[in-house]
Amino acid sequence: MAAKVCLVTGASSGIGHATALELLRAGHTVYGAARRVRKMDALRAAGGRVLALDVTDEEALTRAVSTIVEEQHRIDVLVNNAGIGLHGAIEDVSLEQARTQFEVNVFAPARLVQLVLPHMREQGSGTIVNVSSIGGEIALPLGAWYYASKHALEAYSDTLRQEVKPFGVDVVLIQPGIIQTEFEDGTAQELRDISGRGAYRAVAEAMARRAETQLGANTKASPPTVVANIIRKAIESPTTKPRYAVGYLARTLLLLNRLLPDRTFDRLVTRTRD
Repeated sequence: MAAKVCLVTGASSGIGHATALELLRAGHTVYGAARRVRKMDALRAAGGRVLALDVTDEEALTRAVSTIVEEQHRIDVLVNNAGIGLHGAIEDVSLEQARTQFEVNVFAPARLVQLVLPHMREQGSGTIVNVSSIGGEIALPLGAWYYASKHALEAYSDTLRQEVKPFGVDVVLIQPGIIQTEFEDGTAQELRDISGRGAYRAVAEAMARRAETQLGANTKASPPTVVANIIRKAIESPTTKPRYAVGYLARTLLLLNRLLPDRTFDRLVTRTRD
């Protein structure tokens, strides 16, 4: 298969880093983009190109896409992986924090899509991979704005898929389950900082302890390479699925959410407060 020119955001760690390396090993041309350029030495050493990128900076987004097109004369794959989490009770989380969540998790990938689509349409081909979460379909306590942002990304991706199909462009959603990355490192502390002293302190502490257990020394969380492998297969496959659920508990939780009545699912996921 011909090598593809790929842009991967959030490539300094976790799923983005693993994806960039996986695509490089498969022979693709990869531009890894992130704020923490110093953490992408391994990508550079493996033959990847490194771009400094704050996804909330319009000028930086435009410059990144322009650089790739100028150097490669095309762009075949966009992996929108950069994202942030936000944990705390709805009553406690400020709307300023919520807006930042949407800027990074929804509007930044949407702007990159706008920047790459003219080139993909002109080529008559391309793949846009939006890294969502099982939180794009389910919702758990003390994560409303994160789940809302991922639900929004999934609805956006569904419409995008319908719009760009006539131009030969594929849109793929990746729904990771529990993955062992830096992304969740601050979850427990954030829960305690935002909601650990007020009316929601009991559930905040229970969920903080659950987070520490799930991602501790004996974690069952999947490595990010599991997600990276699925992304590579989706990019290289002649026929893609709209969604790929991958990683620890991903399929199980999504199936339960689809099959169980809402209140039954509520009781199941709020047992963390026991």
